[in-house]
Order: sequence, then C-alpha cells, then structure tokens
Amino acid sequence: MELFIKLPFIQPIPFSIILVTTVSIVLLYSVFFWVTDKKKKRKKAPNAAGAWPLIGHLRLLMNDKEPLYRALGSMADKYGPAFNIRLGNQEVLVVSNWEMVKQCFGNQNDKLFSNRQTTLAAKYMLNQTTSSGFAPYGPYWRELRKIMVQQLLSKQSLESWKHLKIKEMDASFSKLNELCNNNGTGTATLIRMDEWFAELTFNVIARNVFGYQSGGRSTALTNGDTESKGERYKKTLEEALHLMSIFAVSDIFPSLEWVDRLRGLIRNMKRFGDELNSIAGCLIEEHRQKRLQSVSKSDKGVGDEQDFVDVLLSVAEKSQLPGDDPDLVIKSMILEIVSGGSETTSSTLTWALCLLLNHPHVLKKAKEELDTHVGKDRHVEESDTPKLVYINAIIKESMRLYPNGAMLDRLALEECEVGGFHVPAGGRLFVNVWKIQRDPSVWENPLEFKPERWFLSNGEKMDVDYKGHNHEFIPFGIGRRMCAGMLWASEVIHLVLPRLIHGFDMKAASANGKVDMAEMAGMVICFKKTPLEVMVNPRE
Repeated sequence: MELFIKLPFIQPIPFSIILVTTVSIVLLYSVFFWVTDKKKKRKKAPNAAGAWPLIGHLRLLMNDKEPLYRALGSMADKYGPAFNIRLGNQEVLVVSNWEMVKQCFGNQNDKLFSNRQTTLAAKYMLNQTTSSGFAPYGPYWRELRKIMVQQLLSKQSLESWKHLKIKEMDASFSKLNELCNNNGTGTATLIRMDEWFAELTFNVIARNVFGYQSGGRSTALTNGDTESKGERYKKTLEEALHLMSIFAVSDIFPSLEWVDRLRGLIRNMKRFGDELNSIAGCLIEEHRQKRLQSVSKSDKGVGDEQDFVDVLLSVAEKSQLPGDDPDLVIKSMILEIVSGGSETTSSTLTWALCLLLNHPHVLKKAKEELDTHVGKDRHVEESDTPKLVYINAIIKESMRLYPNGAMLDRLALEECEVGGFHVPAGGRLFVNVWKIQRDPSVWENPLEFKPERWFLSNGEKMDVDYKGHNHEFIPFGIGRRMCAGMLWASEVIHLVLPRLIHGFDMKAASANGKVDMAEMAGMVICFKKTPLEVMVNPRE
C-alpha cells in the first residue's frame, strides 16, 4: 500500500477541490430531482374521453352535424370549464369559463397567447407571413397592427371615410326598395336577406378599402373583360372562403401535406391566392397612377376620395411599411380587411334579423323606439344610433347568442398556467366564446333572447361592452389579436339594422312563420346553415 501511494502518477488531491466537487454534485442532483419532482406535480386538465388512436378527437372537426363549439360546450358540461382534447398528437386545452379567460388575457398576460396556429389556407392562399392575421407575434406584427388600428380603422380615420360608407348603404337600400316595388302588386316580396346583407357589407368595405363602387365599371383586367376588379375580387374571395371551409389533413398532421397536394386542395388554394393577389396588384397600380395624375391637386394625390390603399401607399412611400415587399404587405391587408370585415358583419346582421323575426314583440318594440326618436319622415342617420338604446341591446343580445368568433384559437408563447392547469410553450388553447356567453352562472336564462337583460332595474344601461374589458362578453375576441375592425363593424351594424327595421315591414317566409336557426357545422365562425328568406315590404 505504501508503494502504491508513492507511485509518481498518483497525485494527492487538495481537500478544497474535493469539497467543491462534492457540493457541486449534491447541488446538481438536488436541482435534477427538484425539476423532475416539479414536472411530476404539474397539474393537467382532465382529458376528455373518446380519443381515437392516432387521430385523437379529430372527428369533432369533421363532424357535419354540429359546430365544434357546440360539441365542446357539451363536453364542458361533463368535464368542467377546462379540459384537454387531442388533435392528432397535439394536446389542446379547451377553456369555457370567463375567469380563466381573464387569467389568459387580463393585464399583461395577453402577450402569452398572442400567436395563432398556422393553417394550409394561410400558407398558400392568405399570405401567411405578411398578414397580421397569421404572422407570428413580434416587431413586424406589432408595426402592421399599429398601422391598421391607428391609420385605417381608428375612429378619426373612419369618420373621414363616412361619406363613402353612407353612399354604399344608400345604394343598397335603394336596391332593396326596387326589388320590393318591382313585383307591381304592392304586396311583400320574397328576398334572400342573407345575400343582401353580404352584398351590402362587401360593397361598403370595398368602397373604403380600394374605392369600389357597386354597379360601376372600372378598367378591364384582360382584353374583352368588362367585369370590374371589385366584382372579380368578390367572386374570387367567395371561392377562396369556400376552400377554407374544407378540412385540410396537414392542419393536424403537417407531415401529411402531400395528401392535401394529391387531393388538389393545395393547387386550388394557390390558384385562388394568386388570383386575389393579381387583382389586388392591379388595384394598387391603378391607385399609384391616379396619385401621380392628381398630385398637383393634393399632396395625398387623391383628394376627397382617399381610401385605405391610398393611405398604405403613403405609408410605403415614407418607408414606414414593415416587411421587404410593400406591395405584398398591402395585398395582404386588403385581403384581411375585406374578407374579415364583410363576412363576419353580414353574419351578425343575419342572426340579428333571424332573432327579431322569431320574436315579433321585440321587433315591434324596436319599431316603436325608432318612430319615437326618428319619426317617419326621414331615414335613420348615424347621429340617431346612440339614442336607440333598445336596438343597441338587441344587437348585443344577438352577438351574445351567436358570436362571430365562437371559438378563439391561440398558441402559448411560453410555459404558463391557466386555471391552475399547466400549458407548455407552444401549447394550443381553445377559448369557447359561444359557451362562455351562455354560462348560466353569469347570464340568467342564458338560452333566451332577451334584450332587456342589458338594462339595470332602474332602466339604465348595463356597463358591459364588447371591447375586451368584460371577459364574459367577447364577441369580437380578446387580447392582442382581438378584431382590429371592431369599430368599423359596430358602426355598420348599428346603422344598417335600425335603418332596415325603420324602413321595412318584414316577416319570415316559411309556412309556420318561424326562421330556421340551424348553424353551419364548422370550427370558429357561427354561420347560419340555411338561407334567410324574408317577405319584405317598404313601410308606408
């Protein structure tokens, strides 16, 4: 033993090194076991039963009998306000409680859930990387959102374009009068009101965005084509929105994108995406030429008829538009504002009229309010709308029962907890707005259409709005990705609906006098399944 100790290759180790090494090993083991134990203690929301091997609860998305938000609402009754479902190999936390929503989006927490899941349609048809709707949260998204909110969709900006909105509304109501008078009998005329709402909202927003005038003609896109760019854009957009409703396998299993390619889905998405960008490119160039021709009249180049595209071109000329391709950014913003604004606004108006036709006593009360505040010698004007408190309550109640954004789909930027349940970084969150706005613990008789619920016992209005401050009522969404066009949509809805009620007598065209309230099967937006056919007659 003595010989061994004296061997030259064996050096004595200082006690200090032994001590430091021992302490370090103990600390490393302690940290390892602490982290492991913490992971074990992480609380997970209950897993919903019924997941199939490999695909999980995918059948809920492919169900053609009921919308996803209704199916998840029924599951919330069984599993509670927070539970997990599995889509492929992805776990999704479903939240149906306003208090949990407040945790997710209240104060500064809304940054945690400011990303959205990418989709095949966004990738190939909706300019995913340049659109504020799908671009990841970061400096680019913040700059784009700032331009939209402050320069395009602010109260001041919308006021400057109000005359364009009114012109298109006047044209739409004149057309409705013509349709009613053309039958020559003086009796009510059968009108597809869902189509009329869709046409009106597209015309109004397209006029604001790129100067489209309904019924007008503009430069042909190709030789021999007399269809205006606005009309072509509208038709192409309708086809594109239809493609978005088709289930894409790769939205759940990204590695199976080849399946969607074989189905022809990607080819069609690319075709319509290219067509939308091509038309938007023509519109942008047309605006550039107009600005050059009229630069002597105004430093903005367009005088009184300035629209969204003109504003965006001005921003681009000052090198203040984010991104490397200004034209592509403008194309993306045109698509996002027109598609998002027209479709959802027309759907809100459709549901509101459905509810009024099925509740004639409410419709009668709305007419009485209009006759009191407006009279019968003129039509409703925007300055009248703040006084129409009962009609405003009708609109809120309609959006409570049938919110456009019935489901919010978000991704967690970092690891967090919701209602005490662990959500990993990149974890997916569904907020069931439809269920939250029908919560019996918040809303008395929640399934009942009752505009009176929006008033206090003394007759004063309840201090509840849809701007994201009241987490139990979020029809326009919540957080940093809440609907940027909320103010525009609200102005249109609050003027079109009272003007329609004031100017026309209406009743359901069905034999039983009731409107079918069936909803279209889908994931996010609450759409009416069947046409809204109404017998319409101008009021005397």
